Amino acid sequence: MLKRLPAILPVVTALAFALTTGVADAHPSPRPTTPPACDPAGTAPVYLNKVPAPASVLGFDLGSREVTSAESDTLLTAIDRATDRVVSGTLATTAQGRPLKYAIVGRPGNVTKSGLAAVEKSIKALREPLTPSVLASLIAAHTPAVLWVTGNVHGNEESGADAALKTLYDLSDRDDCAARRILDNAIVVVLPVQNPDGREADDRRNAYGFDMNRDWFARTQPETDGKLEMLRKYPPQVYIDAHEQGGTAYFFPPNADPIHHEIAEPAYSWISDLYGQAMIDEFTKRGIPFTNRDVYDLLYMGYGDTVPTTGFNAAGMTFEKGGSSPIATRTAEQALTQWVTLSAAAANKKNILTTWHGMYADAFRQGLAGQLEPNQIYNPGNEIITQVPDRKIRHYFLRADDPAKKAAVTSIVRRLQRMDVKVFTLAKSLTVPDFKEYGRAPGRATLPKGTYWIPMAQGQKHWIQAMLGEDSYTPFPYFYDVTAWSLPLLANVSGGSSGALLPVLGAPAKDVAPVVSPPAPAAGPKVGVLRLSATSSSAVESTGWLRHRLDRDWKLPYTLLSPADVAAGKLAGLDVVLAPAGPAASANTALGQAGRDALRAWVSDGGRYVGWSGGAQLASLAGISTATFTSPTSDVPGSLIRVNVAKGPLSAGVGSTAWQFYAYDALMRASDPAQVVASYPAAGSADWFVSGFQLGAEELGGTAAALDEPLGGGHVVLFAAEPNFRAFTDGTSRILTNAIGAALPAGPAARARAASPSAAPVALPPLESPIRVTAAAADKAKVAEVLAGFGARWTEEAAPGGAVRLVVDNPEGLGVHEHPWASLLPSALRAAGVRPMAVVLPQG
Repeated sequence: MLKRLPAILPVVTALAFALTTGVADAHPSPRPTTPPACDPAGTAPVYLNKVPAPASVLGFDLGSREVTSAESDTLLTAIDRATDRVVSGTLATTAQGRPLKYAIVGRPGNVTKSGLAAVEKSIKALREPLTPSVLASLIAAHTPAVLWVTGNVHGNEESGADAALKTLYDLSDRDDCAARRILDNAIVVVLPVQNPDGREADDRRNAYGFDMNRDWFARTQPETDGKLEMLRKYPPQVYIDAHEQGGTAYFFPPNADPIHHEIAEPAYSWISDLYGQAMIDEFTKRGIPFTNRDVYDLLYMGYGDTVPTTGFNAAGMTFEKGGSSPIATRTAEQALTQWVTLSAAAANKKNILTTWHGMYADAFRQGLAGQLEPNQIYNPGNEIITQVPDRKIRHYFLRADDPAKKAAVTSIVRRLQRMDVKVFTLAKSLTVPDFKEYGRAPGRATLPKGTYWIPMAQGQKHWIQAMLGEDSYTPFPYFYDVTAWSLPLLANVSGGSSGALLPVLGAPAKDVAPVVSPPAPAAGPKVGVLRLSATSSSAVESTGWLRHRLDRDWKLPYTLLSPADVAAGKLAGLDVVLAPAGPAASANTALGQAGRDALRAWVSDGGRYVGWSGGAQLASLAGISTATFTSPTSDVPGSLIRVNVAKGPLSAGVGSTAWQFYAYDALMRASDPAQVVASYPAAGSADWFVSGFQLGAEELGGTAAALDEPLGGGHVVLFAAEPNFRAFTDGTSRILTNAIGAALPAGPAARARAASPSAAPVALPPLESPIRVTAAAADKAKVAEVLAGFGARWTEEAAPGGAVRLVVDNPEGLGVHEHPWASLLPSALRAAGVRPMAVVLPQG
């Protein structure tokens, strides 16, 4: 392999020397170093008054009220037109047609077309791991850092955008030492509003119900996709993502554990020791309340901090200002953290760029050696319970020889290529002595010609492991979000890894064009979407993910229905009704007897009801299914579990196994084993495998993940858990496409009976986005005391190993960002001397 690397990963020394010459011309020597006496945040602003003040454009000062998306665009455009320090553009358009406007601000010579092209080339040379370190240092001395400031990815968290506009205005017109320090050493990309549709609706989500701070690696939404393409063009060394949370305090790093093991140590050190400490010092000096090391982790690869950090080796940081403060306070404190961070980056620019290049070089060396980064604990009192396996990984492979999964495989390759991962195809078959297929033990295997090969020996090694690793190896059982997102598992494709030194003969893979995965349903049925609730978080999001699939991916028209519509006879003319997640009990009440009778008659007459999570439970409550549901006792915050898939029309293109996304969903059991389409294998069997954290998931063994129950002339197809989670669980979404469009045979007479309400399923706690604390039985009283101190109400459940789980009512479905005390819970438990087995906070 060593002799083949120069042909595969070209040396760029000559190119880099050429770039350096261009950089020297484009970026004259910077001004003399700003004296240490120049206080970044304490220096009195000096304005040139060449740029119109925000009040003269908007009619009010920034911070006196929240700007609208249109006002943000107007001010950004006015600033651009008034100064040669700024250029602007549009990086994406939303579902409702609103632009995502950005601005780049810097010294005039750096933001011209030629100046930005020179920056782009220089930064590209620094990302190349084979650029010699001496040359990288020279480039770093003459290249501005690329710093990003973004806000409002959650539409109802407005102040980050208002502050970003203030930062843009100050950099465009100020001429004091603090502003010059930033302008002399950086270009700053400002994206004030990442979610214009959500901002206009005062809604956390975008128009399709997506929380876009969970969409970064999947890039299902145009807002996310356009942003990442811009990031590839101007890769950051700092990425600020400004949010709001509950209360009035401000959160900034250091972050909470767990930290993903492949986040490079220098990047985390920047986050914690450079920027975090700078903000601690400034807020302490000013007496502004702040928190850190709680709640907000760097684990899941879907956030606006983890993806810039892991995919670009940036200091990706989430800032959270308490939303209960007035807009003036929120804007001022957000602007302060932005200015302090930009100032610290500018003051350390050469060292940052040199270190940044070093991270890519280190990643290449680690990949060459097959070395994975280990798990670490960064905050006192936590303890690693899962370590990264001591196994070398030098290569990943994705099989491309199954025609039914061509779209699924190429969708992964496209995602990798569009994060600058080098992907190759095998020019001839390759025998791998230690091939570890996903979720299986290592063994000898021969991979055919055309198999995709992703070597770890490249600058994007950290991102490759984060995307292609079969597990996240979650070190510490506290969860702000999900713990599994492996691309091959999500797509349900065959592949694996090897740590051997292999004589690989490969060619660069062609760039993959956009692909629809999974493919659209084979038939074109008339579809209805039954939204169980218009306000429930689970219903809004699950319905939104489905609408995205139907509208954008599958181009399949549908009718949006409410339970009242069913009772009013609006099922007439529909072939399929899709019932996503949501509160089943309240939806059943809304159906009433008229709705239940109408639904039963419609299915019996040949209709097809396809439901999941709450939509599946509704089928049982409404009497169209004999499936039963019980509450889980396990702790599985969001993991991928292999399921066995039976042969039949619903498994076409799926294969004998798939990966089900599971997160505290009810356990489903069919009344007839012949109805089972997919089931969880017995724990301990060869097929049992969990990617992500789990405690007690063995209880799933033998239960149904999906079933098909004939009812008269129709069918009821149910999924126990979400098959289309965030519109990126493509493997189980393939079963969903089959459930919509495949021809299903009529069941035997004995099973095709007209179903009637069976014994009522076990009552499930009617909780929206609950808070869960699992602890040793001996700590139950301490946990209860902490919860009582917050005024919480909870129920108790038995947990595996004799533990106890306290499930806290969260009746409004508030996320941790807006919940009055959820973010304080981890520190309160520690203060009470409780080391919980798992803490699951409402997503936000």
